[in-house]
This record gives sequence, C-alpha cells and structure tokens, in this order.
Amino acid sequence: MASATVPNTESFSFKARTPLEVTFAVWRALFLREALSRITATRSAVLWLFFEPVFHVSYMLVLYTVIRTRVIGGIDTVLWLLGGILIFLLFRRVSVQAGRAVSSNAALFTYRQVKPVDTVLIRSVVELMILILVAAILLFGAFLAGHDVFPADPLTVLLSIAGIWLLALGWGLIRSVFQELVPESANLFNMMMAPLYIMSGAILPLTKVPYPYLDWLMYNPIVHAIESVRLGFSTYYHAPAGVSLAYLFAFALIFVFAGLALHRHFALRLVSQ
Repeated sequence: MASATVPNTESFSFKARTPLEVTFAVWRALFLREALSRITATRSAVLWLFFEPVFHVSYMLVLYTVIRTRVIGGIDTVLWLLGGILIFLLFRRVSVQAGRAVSSNAALFTYRQVKPVDTVLIRSVVELMILILVAAILLFGAFLAGHDVFPADPLTVLLSIAGIWLLALGWGLIRSVFQELVPESANLFNMMMAPLYIMSGAILPLTKVPYPYLDWLMYNPIVHAIESVRLGFSTYYHAPAGVSLAYLFAFALIFVFAGLALHRHFALRLVSQ
C-alpha cells in the first residue's frame, strides 16, 4: 500500500511584509480606486474636469478683451488668467475633495491597514495629477493660439505648485477632521471659497488695490502662490511687493502639521463615526 506523501510545508512559507510595503500597497490601491471613481463618477465627470477651468478662463478673458486689456502687469492676459485661476482651482479642488475623503471611504476603515489620513493624502495626489493634466492641455491650446506659454523660470513655477498643493493638503486634512466631527462645518468651509477667489488675486490685479488693504491681502498665502507662478512665467511681471515662496511654504507646513496632529488625536473617532 502506497504511503501518503506529506506536503513540504517549507514551500508554503510566506514572507512577512514590512510596514512600509503595506503602506505603499494601501496607497496604490487607494490611488486606483480614487482615480477611477473621480473619472467615472458620472457620465459627464471627465467633461466637467476640463469644462470648469475653461469656463473660468474664458469668461474672464472675454471680459478683459472687451475692455481691451492685452497685458496685465507686464504679462500676457491669457497667461495671467491661466496662472491665477488654475492655481486657485488647484487649492480649491484639493482641499474640498480631501475634506470629503474620510466620509467617502468610511467602509474601508474596517481594514486596519487603511487609515483616514491615507485617504486624504491619496485623494489630494489624484486631484493634483488631474489639474496638472488640465493645465497642460490649456497651455497647449494657448500655445496653438500664438501665446508664449514657456515659463522664464520653471523652478519658481514648480515650487509654487508644490507650495499651493501642500497648503491645500494641510487645509484638507484639517477640513476632513472638522467635517467628520461637525458635519455642518462643511457649509462654512465652502462659503469661504467665494471671497478667497476674489481676495487671492486670481481674477483681479492686486496692484490696483490701494494701501493699506493690499497689505492685508498679502497675509493670504494663496496670493503668494499665484503671484509667484506669474513671476515664473514672466520676469517682466510687476508683482506686489513682499511676494515670498518662503511665506507660502511656512503656512503650508503649519497646516500640514496641524492637520496630521488632528488626525492623530481623533484617529479612533474618525474610524468609528
């Protein structure tokens, strides 16, 4: 009678993953989930991603064309509008979507590997990549229309984008905690976006603002991101005095650390809401 063979258990041994490998696996899965849901949420989701910035730039461009303004502060009006509106939309989209990340992914917190902060971070990265793609398409369209869209100082442009993304990420981290603990706070956060749009200089030249009101507006870190991008595209641009990337990054890091601290402090409540 043939003896039963005993399987070699050594061939079935599994190697335990490191915490870093687990984190990257979670981020990869969340990224794919967020990217697909962002693009396929509705039939018109992809169109709206492009239509919103195009609409903002178009109606402001028509307005400035009617009043025959070809150059603003030494820079082409088209680039001036693209720089201001796209940077502000990056801040708004990242912070708003990041603020909703925890509630949108609540079902995933049954897996102990997935943390609320992971959902906020990955959603912020997805929004950044979408806006970069949109910006590239709009700039290419402006190039075909005969505008010089190549930045004079690419490093300043990249640093400005990185700074405003970090600022939006930090604000999104803070929003995500408050919106989970106090859902009514979402209305307050959304109401803040309309005045910020005006006060950030995205569509109105700050050089036309008289003192001391201009000094007050310069406390807004979004102003420094927008004006720095415009300076990066044209060295001839007349930006308001005091524009500083260091100020932008200082605010951004404060927001990020504050948001991370809130997530750490309310970690249990965020996963049990």
